[in-house]
Amino acid sequence: MTATGQVAQFQYKPLHKPNQLIYGSGQTAVITGWTVKSTVQKQLQPHEYAVIGQLYSPTRGISLLIRNLLANPHVRFLVILNATKEDKNAGGCECLLDFFRNGAEVGVSDTGRRCWVIRSAILGYIDIEITECAILRLRQSVECFVATKIADAVDRVQQLSKREISEPWGESLEFPLSTVVPTVLPGTRYGHRIEGKTIAETWVKIIHRIKTTGTIRPTGYDGQWQELIDLMAVITDEPENFYFPEPNYLPIDRSFIDEYISQILDDSPYREGVKYTYGQRLRSWFGRDQVEQVIQKLIGEIDAASAVMNLWDVKDHDKGGSPCLNHIWLRVVDNELSLTATLRSNDMFSAWPANAMGLRALQRHIRDEMQERSNYELRMGPLMTISQSAHIYDDTWDNADRLIANQYAAICNQRNYDDPSGNFLIEVDGKEIVVTHTTPGSGEALQCYRGKNPLKLLREICADCPAIQPEHTGYLGMELQKAFYCIKNSSHYVQDM
Repeated sequence: MTATGQVAQFQYKPLHKPNQLIYGSGQTAVITGWTVKSTVQKQLQPHEYAVIGQLYSPTRGISLLIRNLLANPHVRFLVILNATKEDKNAGGCECLLDFFRNGAEVGVSDTGRRCWVIRSAILGYIDIEITECAILRLRQSVECFVATKIADAVDRVQQLSKREISEPWGESLEFPLSTVVPTVLPGTRYGHRIEGKTIAETWVKIIHRIKTTGTIRPTGYDGQWQELIDLMAVITDEPENFYFPEPNYLPIDRSFIDEYISQILDDSPYREGVKYTYGQRLRSWFGRDQVEQVIQKLIGEIDAASAVMNLWDVKDHDKGGSPCLNHIWLRVVDNELSLTATLRSNDMFSAWPANAMGLRALQRHIRDEMQERSNYELRMGPLMTISQSAHIYDDTWDNADRLIANQYAAICNQRNYDDPSGNFLIEVDGKEIVVTHTTPGSGEALQCYRGKNPLKLLREICADCPAIQPEHTGYLGMELQKAFYCIKNSSHYVQDM
């Protein structure tokens, strides 16, 4: 209700992400950051706000938010709720405030795309298709407020709703939106395995696999993603303090991961507007500290296969907001502690590196606690994540393509050619090819294959050794064919010559 007794009646018409927004009929847009938008909405009347939405990322979210505001010039006020630790880590709300304070200048994104770069210590982008005149007009026409508590945000919105109705500051503006359409090659949709020494290396391989053969399908959040189902990532040698490449091409840095790890390791009290943290689910959600349970379980029974932690609550089906991380399993084999985590839905571009580092920190914490409380000397084994829906959202496809172009070839060239399936020694004995399969490392002979047909020999080897690496298979095919030609031409065959 305004001072003249009128009720503002405007219709907010979003151009982007309509299913992620809550609409009213007022003149105030409310940005809740990482706070659940319904927490604010339930304390307001529809005529008191124009729209309520969340903002997670300064590089992915602000540009679409600006586009929606330009299309709805009846919005005259912006209330930004910058309340949580997650908001501080992500920086989206602070960057948006800096846009209205300081504006933006022409620059390039981290993928080399020309764009507006917000004048802020926090990196944020706006599409270059939006004109400088429109950006300036928006900043001059919308009054911006910040709140650090939900109650303060609600109070501010209610106070603004009592002001005189303002005329829209101009005409609705819409600017072309460039899209990236990936080229998808044929490939397996279900069941994938990717291995790397570090999280960074494994991440690049994951992004390449999804972008190459992932299925493109609509999401439930306005847009598309490219997806593989049931992707297992195996990280074998992540260093204790984590490996960050230089320059850092990961979507996170050390300061972010230090904050994120606490969300997995530590319990947290209930906070209005915050759904949960993984640490809360592990430590207190079900009335038991599951981290402590598995530590005691493995100390008492080192060979146990039941060291399980669960984050899924059956009530999640009813209330929504279920955790992406569902299940954690730990196992000790030959004094090596491994951890396997199952994630039902996984944003592989923006979230997986942080997920993996957080889980690795949990794995290390459990290993250290077991050693401190017992006589066990345990090595850190592999970290394995099983992402049931491993996907990349369409607003990061351009970034993913640039990552692949810059890093994938170099990572493939650094790979270790040792095959856990063992080695194969190829010789020629008269008119036959002889292949001896040996163990990796010690070189103990396991089996001998003999024959004249190189393709038949290769098929026998692959049938007996289904886990053989693809490149090793290709190498064997070439060497067997060379041996065949040496027999045919009565020449001397030497492997690798």
